[in-house]
Formats: sequence, structure tokens, C-alpha cells
Amino acid sequence: MVRYTSAHTPGGAAAGAGWTAAHRRRRTGRAAALGAAALALALPLAACSAGGGGKAPTGGSSSSAAGSAPTPSASPTVDPDAYRHALTGALRPLDSALRTVDGAREGGALNKALDNAAGEAETAAEALEAVAAPDNALAGASQLTTALRALGQDLRSARGSGGRCATSPRVELDTAHGPQSVKEAARALKALGYDTSLRLPRTERAQHRRLANGTFVRDGSRGGLGRLTVNNGTGSDAVVTLTRGTRTAFSLYVRKGAKATVRSVNSGAYTVYFTTGEDWNGGKRSFTRGCSFEKFDDKANFRTVRVSGGTQYTVLTFTLNKVFGGNASTSTVPPGEFPS
Repeated sequence: MVRYTSAHTPGGAAAGAGWTAAHRRRRTGRAAALGAAALALALPLAACSAGGGGKAPTGGSSSSAAGSAPTPSASPTVDPDAYRHALTGALRPLDSALRTVDGAREGGALNKALDNAAGEAETAAEALEAVAAPDNALAGASQLTTALRALGQDLRSARGSGGRCATSPRVELDTAHGPQSVKEAARALKALGYDTSLRLPRTERAQHRRLANGTFVRDGSRGGLGRLTVNNGTGSDAVVTLTRGTRTAFSLYVRKGAKATVRSVNSGAYTVYFTTGEDWNGGKRSFTRGCSFEKFDDKANFRTVRVSGGTQYTVLTFTLNKVFGGNASTSTVPPGEFPS
């Protein structure tokens, strides 16, 4: 259990002790031996004497003739044009499915297209495995079927969850092994005159988007005297969000190893949420990689009161990493329940 310490100081002069939070966090076989069995026949030929008298021949001779075995002929090779035709027929449905992936928008449409293309990749691999390839294409054909199966797995694995902290499927495919293997097999076959005619879908490089330290991701009405300082000692950027009831008061972006301060915090009891991760997606208001979602179990209380000779207000400091002697517990929050 992660612990934190908090303190409030009258007179607006003292900062509380650190709050702490845990950072939560791939045949052909062609044998054809033409065995020609050679059958040798020996036929005796007898010489008969001419003339009568019934004398036995004074001499006779016999000879035998042996048949010789025919020389086995070489195995007939596969017609290259027939193999090209088989390649085209097996890969055409996959090519069409991959083009659909290329043009699909992220979300449900892209996930559906990825599933369909994965199935077509596996079907194409099975079809080509059953097709005899010319001798010079045997290695490339085997390489292609293996690569198509890997492509199918990668297409399925790239499907996005559609929720927060979801890496784009196109980013996942950019580093996947399957598409690259298909490209290599295609080049090997094309060099021999066999075109695979596959158009792999576009991919995207992983991004590293960040906001400036202290940027308000969201800011509401603030008019009190309370002050909040967030010290992010974790290894990832963070966004700290304070809510009152179901309403978000503000969300603050704090870079790793930095701190930021919010002034004019209104009096009230706030639930404190925080998320950490990499690559901030402003549209989803979430990190896209390595993210966690948590909240403190105890509320943060800000008070502003008038006293004799002045005003007392709360000053708090949150430290988003473990510190010795803290007393705060935290809980993991489902991504869908994290305030946006």
C-alpha cells in the first residue's frame, strides 16, 4: 500500500508534507522417383537340322537376348505460369482486405477490417501451402506462407481497444514482424518473376507528444486562496485531476521530474485522481502508452477561513512517488471511470 502525508498550514505560509502515489505500471515435397522396373526376358532359340532321316542334330546352339532397363526420366517441373495463376488467386482476396484496412478510420471500422484481413492472410497461407511451386521458387513459397501466417497474427494483435490509453493499431503494425516478413518474401519471389501483388496497409510511427509543464488540461472556475503543488518524481509524465462530486475542478499536466503549482483553489473536499504514461493524446485526454489510472482513497480538503488578524487557507503538496513515512492509500481506477 502506498502512503502519503498531508498537512495544512494556517496563514497561508506553510506547505504540507508530501503525498505519495505508486507509479503503476511478439512441402512441398516433390518426390518423384520414376522407378522403372526393367524386365529382362531370355528366350531360347533352337536350331533345327534340315533333311530327313530323323537324325539328331550333330550340333546345336542357343542364344539369349536380354532386354535392358529404360533410363528414368526427370521429374516434370511445375509450369511457372500455372504457379503465377495460383499466386494471384490466393492473394487477391487478401490484397482487397488489406486495402480496406488502409482506408478504414480508427475505431470499430478499423478493428473489423483488421479481423477480416487477418482471416484472409491465414486462408491465403493455407491455399499456397497446397500449391506446388516451381523448383526455383520453393524457398520463396515457403517463406511467403510463413510470413502470411505471421501477418495474420499481427493484424489481430493490432486491434485497438477503443478506450483510453489505447495505442493506435497503425502504430502497433509499424513495429510488427509480419508485414516486414511479407515484404521480404515478396521481393524474393518478384526477383524470380513471380509477383505477389500485395499492398500492405499504411502504418504510423510512435509519437511522443507532451504538454508544457504546468499546463491546464482542463480548468474550471477558481477563486479561493488554496494552493496545490504537485511534485512528480516518477519516471513518466502525469496529469493530476481534482473533482468535487461528479464535476472536474481542474486537471494539471506535470512532466516527470518536475513540479507545478495551482493557485486560487476553492474551498471544498476534492477527490484526487492521477494518471501517468507516455505520449499525451489531447483528443482522448489520455496517454497512449504505459499508462496507469489511480486515485487517492482519502479526499483533499481545502479551507479558507477568516480569523482575527487575517485569513487562514490550505496549502498542500502532492508528491507522486513513494516517500518514507507517508500515510495515503491509493486505488486503481478503471480507465473508463477516470474523469476526462
